[in-house]
Amino acid sequence: MQTSNDAITQEMFEHVGKNISQMEAIARPSITYWQDAWRRLKQNKVAMLGLIIIVLYTVLAIVGPYMTPYDYRTTNTEEIDQPPSAKHWFGTDTLGRDLWARTWMGARVSLSIGFLAAFLNAVIGVIIGGISGYFGGKVDMAIMRAIDILYAIPYMIIVILMMVVLGQGIMPLVIAMIAVGWLNMARLVRGQILQLKEQEFVLAAKVLGASHARIIFKHLIPNALGVILVNLTMSVPSAIFTEAFLSFIGLGVVPPQSSWGQLAYYGIQSFRVRPYQLFIPAFFISTTMLSLNLLGDGLRDALDPRLRS
Repeated sequence: MQTSNDAITQEMFEHVGKNISQMEAIARPSITYWQDAWRRLKQNKVAMLGLIIIVLYTVLAIVGPYMTPYDYRTTNTEEIDQPPSAKHWFGTDTLGRDLWARTWMGARVSLSIGFLAAFLNAVIGVIIGGISGYFGGKVDMAIMRAIDILYAIPYMIIVILMMVVLGQGIMPLVIAMIAVGWLNMARLVRGQILQLKEQEFVLAAKVLGASHARIIFKHLIPNALGVILVNLTMSVPSAIFTEAFLSFIGLGVVPPQSSWGQLAYYGIQSFRVRPYQLFIPAFFISTTMLSLNLLGDGLRDALDPRLRS
């Protein structure tokens, strides 16, 4: 009888040991939220392709103009409208200026304006949306009614009118784009704050005497950071397209400065004879916007806590 009990006990221990070993084998390593998001983003091949393209264009915008001996402002009447060749990789324009140098100088302007305008829109939108969602009541009512009024006016009309008043240039262009570009971010952040402000950690911070500013910027905004980053990434293509459109219609940068929109404007004038002058800036505008949209979609999936495995 004793032997039988010992055998049963030994069998039970062996069974428990096997279960523990299996649990340890399948257990997921302990990683942070951001580490897990980066892991899932790397698994998204399309999003990583978009990230690689953006990084490549950014690097070329920095070093590209120095890869050719020609200055982007220098004209040469003896080399007007040259097709792409070993000497001029992207050809030359109607003033004999090297299009490789002008394309990557234009990338500097277009990418800088796009990222800067999107970042400033995000900062303004986060602050206004956070205040509106946290305080609620009359403050929220006043802010949201003002946003509704601004929403009623088409965004591009406001930007064009401001460019007419402020004049051409990089800083007037950025100012015009951030004048009402923060509206979407403010609405998004307000919605996130309304969901978070009744959570226990916010009530605990209030009990401990934390100030309103500390609760908003130390507790609420960080918990909405994933949604903010996704929206920020998705707003950069819109800012780049806005800059390209304004430069295309002559309200953007001032010559001899270059931008992709300005290059497209000059290229379309001789599109039937020299289509490469339009194709080159159009290609980079399109692929940049597509890459940023793909990266934004990947970030949205990677930062979604419901998809954590």
